[in-house]
Amino acid sequence: MLAYHAAFLLLVAGSTLFFVALAALNVRHADRAVRERSEWLADTLGVDDPEELLDYHRITTAASQLESVVVLSVVLLVLYTGLFGDAVAAVHETVANDLLAGVAVIVGATLAFQAVSVPFDAFDTFAVEDAFGFNEQSPRLFVRDTLVSAAFATALVAALAAAVLLTVQRFPEWWWVAATGVVAAFLLATQVIVPRVFLPLFYDFEPVEDSGLRDAVEDVFERAGFTCDDVYVMNASSRSGHSNAFFTGFGRTKRVVLFDTLVDQLEDDELQSVLAHELAHWKEGHVWQGLAVSVLQVAVLLFVAQFLLDTAWLYAMFGAPATPAAGLLLAALWVEPLSQFTSPLSNRLWLANERDADAFAVDVMGDGRPLAGALATLTSENLGNPFPHSLYEAFHYRHPPVPERVRYLTED
Repeated sequence: MLAYHAAFLLLVAGSTLFFVALAALNVRHADRAVRERSEWLADTLGVDDPEELLDYHRITTAASQLESVVVLSVVLLVLYTGLFGDAVAAVHETVANDLLAGVAVIVGATLAFQAVSVPFDAFDTFAVEDAFGFNEQSPRLFVRDTLVSAAFATALVAALAAAVLLTVQRFPEWWWVAATGVVAAFLLATQVIVPRVFLPLFYDFEPVEDSGLRDAVEDVFERAGFTCDDVYVMNASSRSGHSNAFFTGFGRTKRVVLFDTLVDQLEDDELQSVLAHELAHWKEGHVWQGLAVSVLQVAVLLFVAQFLLDTAWLYAMFGAPATPAAGLLLAALWVEPLSQFTSPLSNRLWLANERDADAFAVDVMGDGRPLAGALATLTSENLGNPFPHSLYEAFHYRHPPVPERVRYLTED
């Protein structure tokens, strides 16, 4: 059993420390690169205060890595004190139905993770984001959003957990195949549920009707050979000064959403270029490719988890009852590093698709400079780090670095 504990700690703690070290390497690289290319930042991206960008990058990175270490510490504490095993046993003793008990265990673990993250979310909102002028939330609104998010997550996780646990009961030999299908259906459903049910709990969505903005949107849609009546502006500024845009849904549920902050920051042609880029992800099939890759990753992880669930040592390590819910949670800790360390493989597809989307936007607009201008504004306004370390980029970036994109978009 000692060998299993050593392997577990090496895998779980080792992966966390690896990514902490990688984040620290990325900060040092950014510090050097930003100072060396401060003139380029000012001339190309309009970053007049590189020290502010570096400060924001340092503190957000430090806060994120501290959270990962604290969460890991709490998980290990709960496991090695026997609290996890006792809690699972107590739930199954209280709830007679095994399926409902399993759902309660998984939902409880999800809420516990969220509870541990709340202090870090509060620090990020009221210390970091506020200090850099991004936060627009009041403490009361923060509490309200946290509770609503927890309630929504409970509903979604309960439904997903029930479906997956049911597959374990009904198909003991091939449950991972059925569970992969369940997750695939869940991912498809979230394409509709998140923008149409979840986000409206927090933001107002105003349809873009007769206006100069609507004309600009319809113009780029026509150029791209695309039709979509549902175009909305979301009042993201009610909570944050960050800006973005996204395209979601499929079939009749397609929807384009622009942050009001983005509309305020960009010129019409820049906004059109961002829309063209987002539309490319649907027109070129990138949305379906991304879903397929996600489902494939889930299938691999569930396949590995199947073998873990059939072992006695998985439960004996922490004195947990040999129930499917406990097995899935413990197996998740083992397979999560596998997902993290293989992320560069899936990121290659995302990077290729982002480059294709940039090329599509250039074709639609007839010029790459509007998108380059939009990227410059977004980077400077959001205090993004334009110079990631190559190793950090491989693990974490799904978009090419801004300098690479600007160079491609502006070359003759």
